[in-house]
Amino acid sequence: MNFFPSRLEPIFDARPWGVLSLAPLFPERNHLSEKIGEAWLTGENCIFAGGPFVGSTLRDAWKRMPLQWTGTAVRSDGAFPILVKFIFTDDKLSVQVHPDDDYASRHEQRAGGRGKTEMWHCLSARPGGEVLVGLKPEVTREHFRRAIDDGGVENCVARIPLHAHDTIFVPAGTVHTIGAGLVLCEIQEQSDLTYRVYDYNRRDAHGETRPLHVDKAMEVIRFGPQRGGKVQPVTIERGGACETFLAACRYFVTERWEFSTAISRSCSRAHFDLLVTLSGGGDFECGGEKFPYTPAQAWLIPAALGEYRIVPHEHTELLRTYVPANLDDVARDFAARGLSESQIARLVYK
Repeated sequence: MNFFPSRLEPIFDARPWGVLSLAPLFPERNHLSEKIGEAWLTGENCIFAGGPFVGSTLRDAWKRMPLQWTGTAVRSDGAFPILVKFIFTDDKLSVQVHPDDDYASRHEQRAGGRGKTEMWHCLSARPGGEVLVGLKPEVTREHFRRAIDDGGVENCVARIPLHAHDTIFVPAGTVHTIGAGLVLCEIQEQSDLTYRVYDYNRRDAHGETRPLHVDKAMEVIRFGPQRGGKVQPVTIERGGACETFLAACRYFVTERWEFSTAISRSCSRAHFDLLVTLSGGGDFECGGEKFPYTPAQAWLIPAALGEYRIVPHEHTELLRTYVPANLDDVARDFAARGLSESQIARLVYK
């Protein structure tokens, strides 16, 4: 079996808070008749556009991928571990929370049994764009429960103004919502478990409201000190690229790379990489072959690929994300690349 970058086709998901144009990320999806809120780049039903798994869904291909693709430290006996999405908002999302793995494994086996820790990287924001992440220090369980009944939930959650290149980390158990006028890249566990606590009394075309999940939400919400919020990234120059370290946890490590000239990188045999192109265009080059990339694509880079080159035709920005073997290894890698102990401590969420 040959090893080379393999692209996945996205799946688009309609949402009541979505938009009617996905340009410029997807310029062909303009003047839509239905609001699209999410583009899933690594959903389990996404299909490989080329390579040895061409035509297969990610779910089916993952089950039969050898270690040379998955990496020696990544289990392939369950779901593909990372879900990458683009989120497009023209209205607020519901105020919501996601369970952690322990709760999901005990109560949500039919939904996959996996919790949801996530991060958002902002690609664009209208003036005044914001997210709400984490309970304010004074909010108690009793206070929050009353606020659900009174419609005052937003007043319990910290507001964070958002601009392009900002990153937000949202661990499971953190109350949050995303505001209007944003385009985000979301990286998360492969899970779609969401417990809504407030949905602004919105109704669909049939006059129906979306279901709430207040009892479950109250069981999983983290009260007291909050762990999520806006990330303080760290940027270095390495091998012709500007590399920005965004966030690291047991489920994913994410960096942003920016470059205008060719760069060379090597894979770790411990894990696959996902490269998510945000802007620009060019070629991935390896084994004497070229694989053209454009914006808004997800590429699976097999662990055994070895060294490869990215040759841009124009200035390129992309996200690299992967599943770490353990966070101690991540800390050592960050230190080897020049980060200080204090910088590592604020990026690695244990």
